[in-house]
Amino acid sequence: MIAGLTGGIATGKSTVSNMFRQLGAAIVDADRIARLVVEPDRPAWRDLVAHFGEGILLADRTIDRVRLGQIVFSDASQREVLNRIVHPRVREEADRQTADFLRENPRRPVIHDVPLLIETGLYRRMDKVIVVYVDEPTQMRRLMQRNCLSEEEAIRRIRAQMPIEQKKAYADYLIDNRGTLEETRSQVERVWEELKAAT
Repeated sequence: MIAGLTGGIATGKSTVSNMFRQLGAAIVDADRIARLVVEPDRPAWRDLVAHFGEGILLADRTIDRVRLGQIVFSDASQREVLNRIVHPRVREEADRQTADFLRENPRRPVIHDVPLLIETGLYRRMDKVIVVYVDEPTQMRRLMQRNCLSEEEAIRRIRAQMPIEQKKAYADYLIDNRGTLEETRSQVERVWEELKAAT
């Protein structure tokens, strides 16, 4: 069983992913892999520097994620370039990790934690899709608090993604994360039991 886990920015997807991990899921974390594939001198890093210039680098030659974020969140064409460079490398590493997990234990559900699961079409490769949901006002409030953003910056980041209301339509399982942690955990536990039963 391979399930895809997604949500929108500041919906609590990482919290839900950690809950699944604690229950025993094998997690393939696209964000973690994305950081790995852009480490200095790796092919994706070289392509990013060639396109965006050395202004996106910190003193230690790692990518300045804040600077790169400012560029791509204000220009859709630049965001497309970033995605074209990074996504194929992320997918390759995710496939390798999935194969390793399934070799280790074919009866253990594997969950792909992918922010852009729907947008990239990766959801089609999943047996089930889990969407972590909060309404947009909650999303906005959490994002402004978490990242110390102005309302305008928060809106721009939220608008750069598919609206969370649209993502709901793709969900086999919807986890409503507007309540308490305990309420979210009980939903995660229920989904986990169903995934295990279907594996």
